[in-house]
Amino acid sequence: MTHHLSPRAKEATIGELSDRSGVPQSALRFYEREGLISSRRTSGNQRRFSRDTLRRVAFIRASQRVGIPLAAIREALAVLPEGRTPNRADWARLSEDWRDDLNTRIRRLERLRDNLTDCIGCGCLSIDVCALANTDDRLGERGPGARGLGV
Repeated sequence: MTHHLSPRAKEATIGELSDRSGVPQSALRFYEREGLISSRRTSGNQRRFSRDTLRRVAFIRASQRVGIPLAAIREALAVLPEGRTPNRADWARLSEDWRDDLNTRIRRLERLRDNLTDCIGCGCLSIDVCALANTDDRLGERGPGARGLGV
């Protein structure tokens, strides 16, 4: 069932918010439980979200897409005055704060990508060359077999 969110609507049902944002209702309930979004309840105990929740959900999803953990997103949203929805200036400031962390993760992933071929055929991570987990075969000094994998 498709729910249409009227451009003039000040509030949205969970179905309308889900359809408009592309975020499953279960994820919206999770975001609410985690304090990332909020709703009011009708007399029939149905959720009603303010229209600006759509922007807040978009902020959460964009942050998640670039790998920001929910805890960091929650912290970022918590510093906004009176729980307001992030605006363009907020996004610019927060994304700048996250830039160093993202660059570090990108470098780590690039190293993983570049060294992955040397590791795949190993199986035990203690051959003479393992650029990922066993540089210079340090683990080979402990004897034969897999090391560092909990086996």
